[in-house]
Amino acid sequence: MQRLTGAQILCESLIKEGVDTIFGMPGGAIIPLYDTLFQYPFRHILCRHEQG
Repeated sequence: MQRLTGAQILCESLIKEGVDTIFGMPGGAIIPLYDTLFQYPFRHILCRHEQG
């Protein structure tokens, strides 16, 4: 059985829920998630500011 990372588990769960678009802002601690996101068919919307 293959071990999945937390980022892979999150992406698989989002796919099962029918999510196709993700909003976010890469940086710091979330970089491993963003590295994994590019392996999945999500559309990413880059936010320009943390509050926006």
